[in-house]
Amino acid sequence: MKKAAYVAGIDGGGTKTAVVLADRSGKILAEETGGPSNFQIIGVEKAAEVILTLIGRCCSKAGCSPDEVKAGVAGLTGAGRTTDQQRMKQALEAKISNAFPALEYIEVTSDARIALEGAFGGGMGIILIAGTGSIAFGKAYDASILRVGGWGRTLGDEGSGYSLGRDGLNIVTKDLDGRIGKSLLTRLVAQHHGLTNQEKIIAEVYRNGFDVASIAPLVIEAASKNDLECGRILNRAAYELTEHIRALTLKIEQAAGEMPRQKIPLAFIGSLLTNDSIFVKIVKHKIEFTIPQIKVVKPQSTPSFGGVLMALQLMNKS
Repeated sequence: MKKAAYVAGIDGGGTKTAVVLADRSGKILAEETGGPSNFQIIGVEKAAEVILTLIGRCCSKAGCSPDEVKAGVAGLTGAGRTTDQQRMKQALEAKISNAFPALEYIEVTSDARIALEGAFGGGMGIILIAGTGSIAFGKAYDASILRVGGWGRTLGDEGSGYSLGRDGLNIVTKDLDGRIGKSLLTRLVAQHHGLTNQEKIIAEVYRNGFDVASIAPLVIEAASKNDLECGRILNRAAYELTEHIRALTLKIEQAAGEMPRQKIPLAFIGSLLTNDSIFVKIVKHKIEFTIPQIKVVKPQSTPSFGGVLMALQLMNKS
């Protein structure tokens, strides 16, 4: 009889961390949430403490011993590059030996990577993420991982909260200058953020670190109330996100070679795409109308469970 062995999937971001503990069959035994684990902001040591504390709490809830946890995969915000993944992994390994002596397989990857696994139960498909930034990740028929976007706000992030917010503030500046007609967005920005004139806007954006992406929901609200300029912003953003999916679909089909083709499932992830707004409807329509190979579906499970699936693969390779 095999000794009990458990795995942990970790979804860590800038506001919270979610941990799932599961057995060899993938059955969820316990779930816990806690504080942020974005190591780019709070540092690798503190992030490691948050993660390991939550795994420990899962063990207590499930009634298992910490020395039975064998593998873990942490998908973290800010862990897109190999060097950063290694830095965070080393911080975890430095603290593991005492608390989790059997945890011999630990990996750090991006939050997008575990979201991809969770969305399709480890199978093929595409996730489109649009929050503050934007990126599309795909898993091809041959299990290869492909991506489009994720270039950051200076070079890319089209269709993201940042880009909607930036373009929205541009509309406000044109309205205040008299270069365009009156926009509902100008009134909404004044009401919600107190940005009523050029002096305040410049001070907040250029000196006070104003959260540009926070304007995105107001752009969507104004567009839903027939603001012409905001409607144009949403249509441009939806076009850009559709082009992400078009490029990724082509890559997946090229990777398929002579394999039989099938509909490619697409799941929406991120704050801009996980509600029932007019923006979501526009994006969904554009993608499905112009890329018939795509079928928009709901994610099968959470990113943290995607971490569980990857941890099981890691453990079973041994």
